[in-house]
Amino acid sequence: MIDPRLLTTMPEWLNAATGLDALTHAIEAFVSRAHNPLTDNHALYAVKLITGNLVRTQVQPKNVTARLAMAQAALEAGMAFTNAILGATHAMSHQVGGLLDAPHGVVNGVLLPHVIRFNAEAWPERFVALGAAAGLPTAGVPPREVAGQLADLVRALADDLGVPKSLASLGVAGDDVPVLARTTLKDACMATNPRDVGLRDVEQLFREAL
Repeated sequence: MIDPRLLTTMPEWLNAATGLDALTHAIEAFVSRAHNPLTDNHALYAVKLITGNLVRTQVQPKNVTARLAMAQAALEAGMAFTNAILGATHAMSHQVGGLLDAPHGVVNGVLLPHVIRFNAEAWPERFVALGAAAGLPTAGVPPREVAGQLADLVRALADDLGVPKSLASLGVAGDDVPVLARTTLKDACMATNPRDVGLRDVEQLFREAL
């Protein structure tokens, strides 16, 4: 049983972090190499619920309807990623969290738009259904453009939640990038990222997010 009343007293930073983490779970599970029809359904529904309700929970913390939607979304996203696994966003975020003890979901919110654009270079069609679930117009829109708009939507959502725009603002320095990139490639989540990723790719993604 999900009791949304338990969520109404979360501080804003925790609400933002957990919501963006759930969104990252859903998006990465949907484009994962290990996705399947069951995980796809869970992931798309989670994206719909999160993009429609996360900001509402931030500005109306006692809104039980929105809280229930976010609890359901977290569950749906969790069911998706525990079966389809994740991708480069989480692999990179794990390293930053280990270095700085930064809030995991906040780091995801910074990194996810960059990874969406990177992965869309290899598999843009996969992002069309995600864009539609997030409320973006997709009919007649080139898949790569939909992916770009989804990345922009994620960044706008993070802005609305007060999440920093860069890793530098969280304490990551340029000198940290080589080590972060090397350890990222050893993270298990990289195995299911939809696009092959090399050391230089990861370094470039980190530098873009700085």
